[in-house]
Amino acid sequence: MTEEAIEKENAAIAKAYKQLLKVSYTTLTNDDKKLIRSAFEVALDGHKNQRRKSGEAYIFHPLAVAKIVAQEIGLDATSIAAALLHDVVEDSPDYTIEDIEKQFGKTVATIVDGLTKISSLSKEKDMDVSLQAENFRKMLLTLNDDVRVIIIKIADRLHNMQTMDVMRPDKQIKIASETLYIYAPLAHRIGLYNIKTELEDLGLKYTQPKVYFDILNKTKESKEEQDKYIEQFSSVIRKSLDKENLEYTIKGRPKSIFSIHRKMMSQGVNFDEVYDKFAVRIIYKSDAENEKFLAWKIYSVVTDHFRPNPIRLRDWISSPKGTGYEALHITVMGPKGNWVEVQIRSERMNEIAEKGYAAHYKYKNDNEKEDNLESWINRLQEALENPETNAVDFVEQFKLNLYSKEIFVFTPGGDLKSLPKGATSLDFAFSIHTEVGMKTRGAKVNGKLVPLSHELKSGDQVDILTSENAKPNANWLDYATTARARSKIKSALKEDKKRIGEDGKEILRRKLKQLKITLNEDSINELVSYFKLKTSLDLFYRVGLGTIDNTMLKNYAASRSNALMSYIKSKISRKQAITKEELEKEEVTSKYDSLVFSKEEEKLDYKLSNCCNPIPGDQVFGFLTVTEGIKVHKKNCPNALSLQSNYAYRIMAAKWVDSTQQEFSAQIVLTGIDHVGLVNDITKIISEIMHVNMKSISFDSDDGLFSGKINVVVKNKTLLKKLLDRLKKINGIDKVTRV
Repeated sequence: MTEEAIEKENAAIAKAYKQLLKVSYTTLTNDDKKLIRSAFEVALDGHKNQRRKSGEAYIFHPLAVAKIVAQEIGLDATSIAAALLHDVVEDSPDYTIEDIEKQFGKTVATIVDGLTKISSLSKEKDMDVSLQAENFRKMLLTLNDDVRVIIIKIADRLHNMQTMDVMRPDKQIKIASETLYIYAPLAHRIGLYNIKTELEDLGLKYTQPKVYFDILNKTKESKEEQDKYIEQFSSVIRKSLDKENLEYTIKGRPKSIFSIHRKMMSQGVNFDEVYDKFAVRIIYKSDAENEKFLAWKIYSVVTDHFRPNPIRLRDWISSPKGTGYEALHITVMGPKGNWVEVQIRSERMNEIAEKGYAAHYKYKNDNEKEDNLESWINRLQEALENPETNAVDFVEQFKLNLYSKEIFVFTPGGDLKSLPKGATSLDFAFSIHTEVGMKTRGAKVNGKLVPLSHELKSGDQVDILTSENAKPNANWLDYATTARARSKIKSALKEDKKRIGEDGKEILRRKLKQLKITLNEDSINELVSYFKLKTSLDLFYRVGLGTIDNTMLKNYAASRSNALMSYIKSKISRKQAITKEELEKEEVTSKYDSLVFSKEEEKLDYKLSNCCNPIPGDQVFGFLTVTEGIKVHKKNCPNALSLQSNYAYRIMAAKWVDSTQQEFSAQIVLTGIDHVGLVNDITKIISEIMHVNMKSISFDSDDGLFSGKINVVVKNKTLLKKLLDRLKKINGIDKVTRV
């Protein structure tokens, strides 16, 4: 570089730095400016020999990220300093986290450390989705340290997306997909709507450039027409608003390219048929006391002139969104018969909508009950604390929780709870407290008893019934939809499996002793290999349940004593040697070997479809064909959408299960001589046998003779046999049969 070029670049760096100080949302004190100055100098030194792919000095990147953090997100000086330093430790050997802590204090060092960890995670080449998901989970764990880590990471991602033109196309697609998958939903949840919109638009620009530029050009073409329409709309209501002596501004806001594209896709329409390509925003001045009153006053003025759509009224002032967003949204019939969305916000609400987290704190009162973001982070932490959750499941669940529309339900005491749309009465129980969720016996919605799977609607009053004896079972996973409830249920089921496993270990020790075999590491390894299992807990759990019974153990003992068999076994076990760590894993693995259909989990004849070739463990559904019976398709099969939309009545729920862990129904018929207390004796025995649930029971008595039918759900035949044997011993019972 020539001296002149260096001089020019230095002047541009100095200008960018001054601009950063000028545009800060928070008022910077002299100490703040000193902190930012020293962070800038360290960043300048740390990146002095680095250039970006575009050829410009690397320092422009941390400056741009710091500017987004200061201006767009509105964070404090500590965050601006951390944003300037976010790549220093990673890129420069001259600086460590300890150096940063010495110079800038613990908080800045914690944030920089969190950001360094995230960067090192995302450096891995060609990550598959599960690895990416795992990394995402680790990234979210940094919320523990400081939420600003995530916020600065979003700002970093935004600047990378803004300057991605120089990258290779394959890299562009990878980064853009990751942005749409992870960063845009996160920005949405933290309340950074402007950034979320820009990330989505840029994500679309690189994943589907043709679509993006097509919509962009069309919006440019129709801009003049839109501006004219907004002016026409505004002029009608201006007079009435001025009459009320209100201070306000009216703005037209075009819909983002991404949301227009999403609408076109979901509604199956072209660009011209998307009717609400823009919204009108009325932002008014108000003190804290009159905010709500003025919003409804403006609502009444607008609806005096234009007919509202009653279904499209959204009052987020009385019940703010989980992100903290407050506004009044109405859709009215505007001039020329077009529907127009009108958003009514105070200046404070508008700031919170644009800045999210930072504006919250600017306006936060000391007496405010709970900050939405903080409560969200706490809930998220609970879900994260369960390390057993499959990473991909976790991310999918997390995304559902991020984007889900909200419903508002009431506790019996009249407190308002916000839950994602589609939440059930069981989700509500866990949202109150984990202990309440664990002890849930049933639920009343609006005074009526409902099943745990009952989907709640906004305005419902929910009363949870608890019992000390109640505990989660595997079916609860079908009833719960929120990440918090599901992670707690999975943890409880895991503990239950461990308990059964401990009992099973003792049973196995006793049974092997009878067969003159000692239970030690070698015999456990042999048994795990013999029964084609993965861990020792798998073995103990299945013995505890009774799916591995005496006969099976005798067969194992016989094969062990056979010298030839023993030799073959040793050869096999050498090939498939199970490591000590694998063997001692505390998890019950599933061998998906059986397909079940409908809610009742029936076993039916089926064929696997050729179009998507599902394999055990895949998420699937059954389709009832005319000539070939039930055909099983993957949920993401290319034909799934057309089958589900055209032939919804032929679709059957289906899932892969581990037959050894599967529950099944059985009907027991009893006959005998009736006497007082007989029914009590029967039910007592059923309730005493673990892992047996009674579905229905009916008894008839005719001139001293009695007959009864009991439907039970059991884990396996061994348990059923045990139950039948115990029932036969009851005084007065003549015959017990399984139908």
